[in-house]
Amino acid sequence: MNKESGEEQQENPLLNIVDEHEEEVVTPSGQKERHKGVYLLPNIFTTAALFAGFYAIISGMKGNFEAAGMAIIVAQLMDGFDGRIARLTNTTSAFGVQYDSLSDMVSFGLAPSLVIFSWGLEPLGKFGWAAAFLFAACAALRLARFNTQVETVDKRYFVGLASPPAAAILATTVWLWHDSVPPYEVSVLVAVITVLVGLLMVSNVRYTSFKGLNLRGRVPFVVMLAALLIFIVIVIDPPTVLLLMACIYCLSGPVMWLVAYRKSIVPEVASSVSSGEHTDDKKSS
Repeated sequence: MNKESGEEQQENPLLNIVDEHEEEVVTPSGQKERHKGVYLLPNIFTTAALFAGFYAIISGMKGNFEAAGMAIIVAQLMDGFDGRIARLTNTTSAFGVQYDSLSDMVSFGLAPSLVIFSWGLEPLGKFGWAAAFLFAACAALRLARFNTQVETVDKRYFVGLASPPAAAILATTVWLWHDSVPPYEVSVLVAVITVLVGLLMVSNVRYTSFKGLNLRGRVPFVVMLAALLIFIVIVIDPPTVLLLMACIYCLSGPVMWLVAYRKSIVPEVASSVSSGEHTDDKKSS
């Protein structure tokens, strides 16, 4: 009697107040296994990134734009840690991928668009909120496309500008000029930049992902020295240096695309010229 009631209690879904989360995992041998629970360490960093994005929104609503910009940068750091830690500790999971995307949408989609609107786009009226919404929508589209193409694209590159550096451009802009109210002309420029950065996220322009960096291997001493110098420069003036770095990375994609396009055009022009000369020789003969 007690045994049967105990089995019924375990099988009754109404008594399972909190889902244990069970997902199917493919082992290296190709067999499918079902595992319960989630990995704690990488998801803690994802939660920290989510909290930083939420804090940025609250700070922007209260007019504390310096804290809002810094919070988005902190979210970017946490977002970089969770993926690296998951790969280094072999704790990647389908749950972590989806949770990370939802966190990214808040921290790098909603947070920067709402903060930039509260700081400099609100005087533009409908044009201002339309520019902010376009950025948030492009971030959502970019994340959805990334999740569907993650197994098919080259790991060395991102297709379209990733949402963290896109958010960094807006966040560091607000952080750098947090204590000043932009004039109308500057607000228009900020809106145009917001739209362009948003469109780059859904473009087919390729960006280096830096996922090929081996953090566990040995590197030359000069690499460590360069990393130390970069850290010192960032500490001296964080918003200016981070904005410059984000802009350089943002422009690197279109520049590499133009270089590749030019290289592809030159052989075609040369072949057309040579074929034209060959035709003229035939006519003269």
